[in-house]
Amino acid sequence: MGMGMLSLITGRAGPSGFGSASTAEQVTQGIDASNLTAIVTGGAKGIGLETARVLALRGAHVVIAARNLEDANKGKQHIMNENGAARVTVLKLDLCSIKSVEEFAKSFIALDLPLNILINNAGIMFCPFQLSKDGIEMQFATNHLGHFHLTNLLLDKMKRTAKATGIEGRIVNLSSIAHSLTPEGGIKFDQINDKEGYNDKKAYGQSKLANILHANELSRRMKVEGANITVNSVHPGLIMTNLMKYSSILMRIVKGAATTCFVALHPHLKGVTGKYFQDCNEFKPSKLARDQLLAKKLWDFSSKSVHSA
Repeated sequence: MGMGMLSLITGRAGPSGFGSASTAEQVTQGIDASNLTAIVTGGAKGIGLETARVLALRGAHVVIAARNLEDANKGKQHIMNENGAARVTVLKLDLCSIKSVEEFAKSFIALDLPLNILINNAGIMFCPFQLSKDGIEMQFATNHLGHFHLTNLLLDKMKRTAKATGIEGRIVNLSSIAHSLTPEGGIKFDQINDKEGYNDKKAYGQSKLANILHANELSRRMKVEGANITVNSVHPGLIMTNLMKYSSILMRIVKGAATTCFVALHPHLKGVTGKYFQDCNEFKPSKLARDQLLAKKLWDFSSKSVHSA
């Protein structure tokens, strides 16, 4: 049994001082985020809501971007009940629709808020084959393409905020350990929208690989531009979720948001970009996830897909 596995079971901390047993509150202890504004996609429920709650607890103005406004407002209420001083704004975002992504970006920009942190958290998992309104396979459309377009539309706002405030902007993409379970070659560029040969698990893995490749290529571009913005990807939560059936769902959620919050807020992460984290520590993702040519190819493919949608 490798060290990684052992520290996972024992919850022992890694080099960062945190590990799989750390909660989102623990990894952000003492951090003052009151001068920050953050968007959390899929922030209405689960790990996204816990991420929004902890960011708000640390003083950030949190924008919950969610498809279901009723759930999002319930989530906001849950945060406000615990923390009356929390600043939470709810906006509608349906990531599987390019039009909805554009409407969200317009609505957000109209609020005239700064934007320091973008957490691309929303996702769907293992769905039967289905095409989005724009004719794109649903998991790829929601998990990758919607976030790709959203990030591009908000990038200018993030650059301006970083410049005006001198505070590093941070983009966090939620990937998954499942990024290594993909079709051959990682991304089936020519057959993404084909029903034939569709495998829900591999389509999920493909979308999660895309999340890392997107983060890495965007990170490279930000460096070239000299923009003060970092871009990283994370595997949320406990890796052995399904083996830990005895651990309550609540514990999974509380620990699930830890890595996201760590990467979004912790001062140790200043200047760290283009990396992949799990259990609050940097990890090496799959070989395909580190393929720079594949990342560039995906970027061009994604730009084309958005524009033809």
